[in-house]
Amino acid sequence: MPLDNETCHIRTVHRDRVDRARKESLRRDRLDRLSLTYKALGDPTRLKMIMALWGGEMCVCDLAAFLGLSESAVSHHLRRLKDLSLVRPRRDGQILYYSLDDNHVAELINVGLTHVCE
Repeated sequence: MPLDNETCHIRTVHRDRVDRARKESLRRDRLDRLSLTYKALGDPTRLKMIMALWGGEMCVCDLAAFLGLSESAVSHHLRRLKDLSLVRPRRDGQILYYSLDDNHVAELINVGLTHVCE
């Protein structure tokens, strides 16, 4: 059997490490929400929208022009991002502006950018 650098060569369970991992693991609902957040950010169009909003608020028309998409498609993506608390709307008369929900969203992107640029 050839040696593999990605698997253990002696089968043993380190009970203390397994117990620690179980103790520190997230509740299922939080794990699911975190997974959905990363899934939403994993879509290139939504990620591009988040990056555009990092520079300041924009309305659906602005985002549609920037992305080269229909306003309907942009609204669909924004609804998904809003449901996950990644963006928030602000109404000014008849115009609805979107911005990042809070600094945590920018931090998520910043950490990811730092990682890929290393």
